[in-house]
Amino acid sequence: MMEGAGHPTILRLPWPPMQHILTAFSALDPLIALGVFVATAATDACYVAFTSAVVARKRLSAANWSSVWYMLSSFAVISYTENWVYVLFAAVGSWVGSFLSLTLLHQPGKAPAPIGSSPPE
Repeated sequence: MMEGAGHPTILRLPWPPMQHILTAFSALDPLIALGVFVATAATDACYVAFTSAVVARKRLSAANWSSVWYMLSSFAVISYTENWVYVLFAAVGSWVGSFLSLTLLHQPGKAPAPIGSSPPE
């Protein structure tokens, strides 16, 4: 509150701070945005493959997918710490990566093995 002419007045700020939002969007680099989108889509696909390898108890495959997963996610994190708007591209990429990888993994006519069953030889 501010005092003005003997009466308290409330300082009103516009919300959301449109200038801040417009500045963040105008500073976007389309190639970085595309890179964040692709990196997070690939990250989620790797996560699905990692989880599948863990469930199948394939140690080497799980370890490999885990390292690729972290390498890809670090690109996205480094990119969107520079500008918060890249998080939107990361979220959409994440959704697309999960959706497509599960679509490809669970094709019709290919029943998944029950949880806890022995891995296929």
